[in-house]
Amino acid sequence: MKLAQIYWISIAVLTVIHLEFTGQATPFHIPIYIPIILVGGLTFFINRKVVLHIQQLGDKVNLQLYSLQILILIIYISLEPSWGVFIPFLLFIGVEVFRHKISRQLFRTQHLLDSQAKKIDQMNETFLVVRKERHDFLKHISALHYMLENKQYHEAENYVDELVEGYKETNLSIQGERGTVAGVLHQNYQAGKEKGIEVIYDLETAISSLPLTDHDTVALIGNIIGNAIDASSEWQNEKSKQAHITLQTYKRSGLFILNCKNDTLPLPNEVLDHLFTKKATSTKSGDHAGLGTQIIADIVNRYGGHLDYTYKNETFTLHIKLPAFLK
Repeated sequence: MKLAQIYWISIAVLTVIHLEFTGQATPFHIPIYIPIILVGGLTFFINRKVVLHIQQLGDKVNLQLYSLQILILIIYISLEPSWGVFIPFLLFIGVEVFRHKISRQLFRTQHLLDSQAKKIDQMNETFLVVRKERHDFLKHISALHYMLENKQYHEAENYVDELVEGYKETNLSIQGERGTVAGVLHQNYQAGKEKGIEVIYDLETAISSLPLTDHDTVALIGNIIGNAIDASSEWQNEKSKQAHITLQTYKRSGLFILNCKNDTLPLPNEVLDHLFTKKATSTKSGDHAGLGTQIIADIVNRYGGHLDYTYKNETFTLHIKLPAFLK
């Protein structure tokens, strides 16, 4: 049995017991099956709406908190039937609130640490690519010099074309960008390339000039391109054609405009209607919750931006406008 299932069953049982004891303070005798039905229904509803993070506390801490909640039941023995019987119930609720508050804080902290570690890895990867290209530069010059000396002009031309193509990939990611942004752009470019997807960066304005914090910029761009790669990959596998992704940025009339266009399989109306909302569901196979689109929408809303999207002929286009003067 999973931790979440054990948790909901144990909390439901304790809640029923507390309600039975607190019911003694009322002039009405409430049959035991009524609290069971109410708690069962409420637990089922909350289970579907609330995302648990109690696993962040570990089994030991969760067991200690649960044991404390059981010990609270002993207080009922020393209490006369009065309104004082609500005190143990409030203590029980307090422990539960504490459990969820601390577990959420631990989850957010861990998520932030993982995000920072990922950004560092992306920056290191981009730095190593640039360092390797610089290290090999003199070797390439020597090779070209030899070809030209021996009048191997055609070979030299082909060699230069290969070099330019390779350097262009790196330049697309790092030109005018901060290290964190360059890292996420380069990593996603390589991820698309490995899947055979053509990723085009048409960046008239550097993404680093977005009026966002570094953390939010990386989260926004990473989720936008990541979602586009996932959708394009599925389209490509289904259609047996090369998929394309275009990320475009520019400034107009005090607004930072960001557009992302990608191929995608047909999207059901119920999915399109709730994209970029808290009701968003993922179109990916497997167990996903559409968190990427929710994160994008949250960031845009937080900075007073506007988000819109269109879907036509198996092409999805995301339009984002942000005030360019916030930063």
